[in-house]
Amino acid sequence: MNAQAHAMGGGVDVGTFQKRLLPHERILWSGLPAQGVLFTGRDMFLIPFSLLWCGFAIFWTYMATRQGAPLFFDVWGGMFICIGLFFVFGRFALDAWLRRRISYAVTDKRILIMRAAPFSSFTSIDLERLPDIQLTGEGARRGNLRFGAASSLFGNPGMGGWSQYRYQGFGGWAPALDPVPQFLGIEDPSKVFDIVTRASNALRSDRRSSPGS
Repeated sequence: MNAQAHAMGGGVDVGTFQKRLLPHERILWSGLPAQGVLFTGRDMFLIPFSLLWCGFAIFWTYMATRQGAPLFFDVWGGMFICIGLFFVFGRFALDAWLRRRISYAVTDKRILIMRAAPFSSFTSIDLERLPDIQLTGEGARRGNLRFGAASSLFGNPGMGGWSQYRYQGFGGWAPALDPVPQFLGIEDPSKVFDIVTRASNALRSDRRSSPGS
């Protein structure tokens, strides 16, 4: 089973997850997110916005310098140019760097997401309490599985306070920072969706049919 999971997962060393497995838990699938630059549906809005922001910041700073404005205006404009350059280029580099450190696995009991150093973390979702699953890329070679309700581009300030609002908003710019657990750009997303669904249904059926349930 481990060899099969390794093959399906595109090079994931399932030994990475072995120490995290529960007794009698089996890995059904493992995989990696897409590497390199990853575009999402939100980029249809974010790319024009970032170009507009960066272009305006450069123009404003240039005009302020040309008219002999105090140094403060140059520094202020430079800060917004840096923000604009991050929106245009930096966010893609950051997101790609983060995704290189993420591994995914599906077992017969849980969804597992592991992030390596320097921002090490481990996420586990019980298949019996699996939230809504959103599949993006039905029938495509690569796509996403999102384990939770969809959020707007800038989050929902009514859920989790304003700190959560800001975090969700930045997750829109860098998908790897989205607080909602998800498999990003995995191979054969429809097949992985079926694996998760079957494992979840099988686990719930076993619980219902077990004595005392």
